[in-house]
Amino acid sequence: MAIRTMEPSGQCDNEPGAAEAALPELLAPAGGLDQMLAAIAAGADAVYAGLGGFNARVSAHGFTDDEFLRGCVVAHAHGVRVYVTLNVFVFDDELADAVALGAHAHELGADALIVADAGLACALRAAIPGVEIHLSTQAGVHSEGAVRLAADELGVERVTTARELAVDEIAALCATGVPIEVFCHGAICIGYSGACEFSALRRGRSAMRGDCTQPCRLAYDLVDETGESVVSVEGDRLLCPRDYLGIAHLPELVGAGVASLKIEGRMKNPDYVFNVVRVWRRALDMLRDGAWDAAAVSVLERELGRSFNRGFTDAYLRGRSGAELMSFERAINQGVRVGHLVTVGHEEVTVELDAAVAAGDTLEIRFYPGADARPDVPKRWPQVPCPVDAAAGERVVVHCKRKVDAGCEVYLIRSAGVLEQTADVLEHMRVEADAVVPVARAVEMLPSEGAVTVGDVPEAALTEPTEKGASVRMVFAWQLMDADPCGERDLSDATVVLDEVCRAADASRTRSLMRRAGRVVCRNLGQVAMARELGVAFDVAAPVFCANRVTLAWLRGLGAGRVYLPVELVADDAERVAELVADDAERVAELAACPGVLGPVDANRPGLMVCEHCLLTAEGVCATDATGQVRCRDCLRRRQVRYLVERDGTRLPVAIDACGRTRIFLS
Repeated sequence: MAIRTMEPSGQCDNEPGAAEAALPELLAPAGGLDQMLAAIAAGADAVYAGLGGFNARVSAHGFTDDEFLRGCVVAHAHGVRVYVTLNVFVFDDELADAVALGAHAHELGADALIVADAGLACALRAAIPGVEIHLSTQAGVHSEGAVRLAADELGVERVTTARELAVDEIAALCATGVPIEVFCHGAICIGYSGACEFSALRRGRSAMRGDCTQPCRLAYDLVDETGESVVSVEGDRLLCPRDYLGIAHLPELVGAGVASLKIEGRMKNPDYVFNVVRVWRRALDMLRDGAWDAAAVSVLERELGRSFNRGFTDAYLRGRSGAELMSFERAINQGVRVGHLVTVGHEEVTVELDAAVAAGDTLEIRFYPGADARPDVPKRWPQVPCPVDAAAGERVVVHCKRKVDAGCEVYLIRSAGVLEQTADVLEHMRVEADAVVPVARAVEMLPSEGAVTVGDVPEAALTEPTEKGASVRMVFAWQLMDADPCGERDLSDATVVLDEVCRAADASRTRSLMRRAGRVVCRNLGQVAMARELGVAFDVAAPVFCANRVTLAWLRGLGAGRVYLPVELVADDAERVAELVADDAERVAELAACPGVLGPVDANRPGLMVCEHCLLTAEGVCATDATGQVRCRDCLRRRQVRYLVERDGTRLPVAIDACGRTRIFLS
């Protein structure tokens, strides 16, 4: 059987190397037992779930021990693997509890643990013989060097990459031979995962601790130095991306050799999990059976649109990150278009359908005032029930009391059919789960003295590094792209703070900086791998996140000198981060007392977020050169002062680097 790859244009071609490619695992989210059962019934190969408090979705419903054990038994009976997320960063006094939770999850039936904290990974590896560990996307893996470092130095069996990577970058990571897991569907964080302290520094709740307040979904303005708004797009959700939709790229991802396709959504309802998983299962089966074509993609995408989405984008997979990535107008469910209004009567409208609907579906009518309407005339998007089943091409009359006009588009935002089918499936699956006789499997634990604990870290790993380094002047790499565009400046007297991001396109510039700098501060595992390869002196700083002394010892073992703590751990603005500081102050003080541990590398201008997306696209279409290419380096907008303004009036400085990446800073 030959597997064909589909280019973004929709044309199918036979791609060398894709033939006989093994289908990747389909990995589904499970925020609770019903979601797990729905995923199993829909055809998932594996599910991932949180158990206890050490996971990046602490507000998800979660499982009781009995529910999780029963879910694991049912999953294994269907050949489905179960992974448990322990993907937050932990303090010294939490390591033992986190390891105990990992062992307990393993005992109840978990097949692997998903971890972001290097120290926790080391402790789990020492405490649970044979445990399988996957590195979370929170660890910020963007490059081949980072993948190899994670496999060789942490011993992880799988690496989950950043959502921002394009297909060719993913293929290069797969070529390392380390199993690679990629996101294929669902919500996107606009900031690089693991490199966002926005929620912590502005809301006192840390994304790195599983408690993100989702500031990227809120309303903002973008203003110049006079306070004048420069936004030209419709809408004020300037940091809100659409949802990831990778299904058109499925043949390319399979040909690239990805090990697992991950669906986001541990906060989603069972009907979302059931519908999205079954559509992706059908897509994989079609590919296996040679039934893949452009028409199939259109049908599958429409089916996926029947579940919650903020609009869809495949921009990252195509190497794009402009305005097409964003959902400026709304941060809530967009649904899928099913028709438009052809007539408007008294408290009823007629919809001409271009897709089937069912009785009980919820429809949304999108009314926009005309260009000649008064400025105070609001948009109206009434939601109305569909009264009958109807096919594409038919017309249905729908009750609607609010003001709308002929021509308005109509979207399906809640599918009665999906809800009914999910309910039927869950009724059957719950019977199977209820019949399980709980028998936990035994887990061999090493004696407590054999596990890696803070007390067992060799003292040499925590002492002051012997090489002090004479350089004291600090410069940031992203600023040097403009200040030293040709890479000629002598930096031998400087410590260069490298970027938070280290993708393939960044490698050449990063190597040049390492060779010229007196010392570098690595902020990504890929940079650590590069510094070790070149034999240059390096320190580390967040997003290489260090919250415990086992992680500190691991970083020292790699060759790191100084370790800079993340700004969110040592922020001293009581009003801004009262909760965070109150909870963590004593823990942070203990870590900060270790020799060679320093305060934040960006303490004078704390960064809130770094995004691949250029925020200035909210001002309008980017300028292009004579060849039609966007050249961020030459962009005049970048030279102008810009602030992101929150609803309370707080102005957050914005900088766009020569790569077009956005950095947002604390005011």
